[in-house]
Amino acid sequence: MRVAIDVDGVLRDTFSKVEQIYQKFFIDELELVDEDFKFEITKPFDTPNIQNHFNFKNDEEYYSFMYEEFAMQIFGHAPSTELSTFHDLNTIYRNYKDSVDFVLISNQIGKTKPATLFFISKFGCEIDRVIFFNKLNQNKIWDEFDVLITADPELLEQNNNKTLIKYETSYNSNSNCENTITSIKELEVKLKEILK
Repeated sequence: MRVAIDVDGVLRDTFSKVEQIYQKFFIDELELVDEDFKFEITKPFDTPNIQNHFNFKNDEEYYSFMYEEFAMQIFGHAPSTELSTFHDLNTIYRNYKDSVDFVLISNQIGKTKPATLFFISKFGCEIDRVIFFNKLNQNKIWDEFDVLITADPELLEQNNNKTLIKYETSYNSNSNCENTITSIKELEVKLKEILK
């Protein structure tokens, strides 16, 4: 069986790092004051779209922030979703590596790819394969696995006749899924159920 684990939302807490960097560089330290525009953070983080929660002047400023200027800080130095995320993941990987082919998937472009590899290596992830995808080639990744663990509402809605496991977050509460987990520790129980 081939099991894919989505990096963002399941392993990496990208939102908290975006909030930290945005707060520091656009709110706390911003020297340019624009009377017509206000940099602000909108909470709660109840949608997966970062632009819904962080105010940028335009798309160009958003893309520069996320994918150029702060790509390594955001995607490489973000915290894991839980303190024990990678310890638990590596334990599950070792317990099931003879019966399950694990792969990490991540929706990344440009500089966020090496930053994501840094994030994975920093936490000592033992899984051998990583597949990057984006909106243009997203449909191709569905051939790579039988089971997907993700927090992404868009992937949860696509399904493509795969077994889905929703990693619950504040922004996917409206996504219905038969299988849900709130922690990587719970993944082992779900795998046992699926492998029966």
